[in-house]
Amino acid sequence: MRAFRIAYDGRPFYGFQRQPDVPTVEDALLDALEALDVLDPGADADGGVRPIPPGYAAAGRTDAGVSALAQTVAFEAPPWLTPRALDGALSEPVFAWAYADVPDGEPDASADFHATHDATRRRYVYQLHAPDADPDLATAACSRLAGEHDFAALTMDDDGTVRTLETEVEWEKPYLELEVAAGGFPRHLVRRIASLVRLVAEGERPPSFVNALLDGSSVPASDGVPTAAAGPLVLAAVEYPDLAFFVDERAASTARQALAERRVEAATRVRTIRRIEDGID
Repeated sequence: MRAFRIAYDGRPFYGFQRQPDVPTVEDALLDALEALDVLDPGADADGGVRPIPPGYAAAGRTDAGVSALAQTVAFEAPPWLTPRALDGALSEPVFAWAYADVPDGEPDASADFHATHDATRRRYVYQLHAPDADPDLATAACSRLAGEHDFAALTMDDDGTVRTLETEVEWEKPYLELEVAAGGFPRHLVRRIASLVRLVAEGERPPSFVNALLDGSSVPASDGVPTAAAGPLVLAAVEYPDLAFFVDERAASTARQALAERRVEAATRVRTIRRIEDGID
């Protein structure tokens, strides 16, 4: 069993998990694995379910538009399948850049490993554009969100809403960079936290509003917290205590170069839009 770190720009995809008729990150991965002939040879390709490698699982299901630095997929892989080999079959903007072999010292240790269930901590980073933010208020909001709480008011999920969060915020005007870590996350929690921090940091809600949401106080429907945009969110880290990941320097270098080119394209697009904006008078 081998685990791979996968980075991707999520903007072209309808999320990680494969779906019919729309591009997903998982489809890009499975296309590459099919080209490399490492799918389960016993799978029924005519049964309406796409074949996957034996033991295949992923750390999480990022939403449409969400990017990743350390999405992690694991499966029974042949020894020759390194990140650079996988990268050679992947289409941009999806990149494999590191790997770890599951220890086999314990009986069935490799067979029992599951990339979703064995992850002990996940960390997300959100780039929150908030030019009018008060960084002290943002810090106050994040501090109130830290620790164990029932986050039912900030997710669509009906169960699994009690979580223990670690939070950090850094101010680099006009952005607040939010970091949120936990063992797992209910749907849309991080994106609603981003909206909540913005509401508090820009003075639209007092810091006590965070407590009202977390302790189950009656909050008017008009005070609901919207789900922030997906594009600024990145799955930054996934931790497995028993795995030691090794960076494939050639694959990592290829990924950095391709992402740098995308960053220049994005910066050029910003200049182009600004020129149009400035010309409207």
